[in-house]
Amino acid sequence: MVNPNNNLRPSINPPHVEEMGFNIQEEIDKLEDIIFSGTRIPLLGKTLIDEEAVINQLDLIRVNLPDCIEQATQILQQRQKILAEAQRTAQSIIENAQRKASQLLDESRIIQQAESQAAQIRRQVQQDCENLQQKTLAEVEQLRQKLQEEARQIRQQAIAEAEEIQNEADKYADQLLARLERDLTTMLRIVTNGRQEIHQQKLAANASASSLQKKAS
Repeated sequence: MVNPNNNLRPSINPPHVEEMGFNIQEEIDKLEDIIFSGTRIPLLGKTLIDEEAVINQLDLIRVNLPDCIEQATQILQQRQKILAEAQRTAQSIIENAQRKASQLLDESRIIQQAESQAAQIRRQVQQDCENLQQKTLAEVEQLRQKLQEEARQIRQQAIAEAEEIQNEADKYADQLLARLERDLTTMLRIVTNGRQEIHQQKLAANASASSLQKKAS
């Protein structure tokens, strides 16, 4: 009679972010540092950030994100190889058990019982391997979706904040230019009035001189 071997089931943990060379959380923290280290604009209560640094950091995250997924996929492939090796080992044990049962047992009833148990072991091992594979695939997909969503949210937030700061800067510049325009208009009016007054004084002086000349004649 063939006994099932509980040690046939491989012990494999799902991949974690720490197993990858690129730390997505650390790079996200760096992006936050860039945003929070911006220069505050007086009177506006806004912060001017380094747009190029933000975009470069976002590009770094976007470029390395596929590598993280690729590394997770490689880990999954390695574990699939382990699963395949476990299946082959289990199959080999089952086949050895079947051969031994055929050699030791002459009665068809005992042989059938041994084959039934071997088939049960095969089905159990196959089911365990499939369950572990599905679990690993689901965890990798969940991690990939989470990283993509975090990167998308951070990029949208950074773009929105950059646009808001740019709008505030444009508004502030427009206010300054409007004030300068008013000042220049006032100065131009003063200059024009001054010139007109000088011109009138000059006309009056000419008229007075002409009158004096006529009297002298």
